[in-house]
Amino acid sequence: MARRLATVLLLLGVVHAAHAFDFVSVAEPAILYDANSLKAKKLFVATRYLPLEQVVVLDNWVKVRDNSGKLFWIEKRHLSSKRYVMVTVPTTTVYRNPDNNSDVVFKATQQLGLEWLGNTGTGWVKVRHADGSTGYLKSGDVWGD
Repeated sequence: MARRLATVLLLLGVVHAAHAFDFVSVAEPAILYDANSLKAKKLFVATRYLPLEQVVVLDNWVKVRDNSGKLFWIEKRHLSSKRYVMVTVPTTTVYRNPDNNSDVVFKATQQLGLEWLGNTGTGWVKVRHADGSTGYLKSGDVWGD
């Protein structure tokens, strides 16, 4: 009985992990590599706040996916658990409340990194700008949520 329960719990954990997205952000500019080694090919430098999806986590390295779907390796020490999202549309509006009829707080342009404060579950993401302004924007306008 205990063995069967352990198997069920393990399977539930695998199913849950398969549907969860574990996003992190780049804490400081860092090199992205094609393999998990400092001797691997250097592909490019990731900017601070870039959101990345964790795919594989090793002791000192993390395999990550960017918003284009490309996979890279980055040293774990360059990542932060503080989440950011990146605006993926030319311009989006950040509202005071999760409602198109709410007051406009600010406009955000493509590639801007905004601190992720949460997801409403209704298609809106709460974000904070570097100047401290907070508000909501549509989840389809950003990547990293």
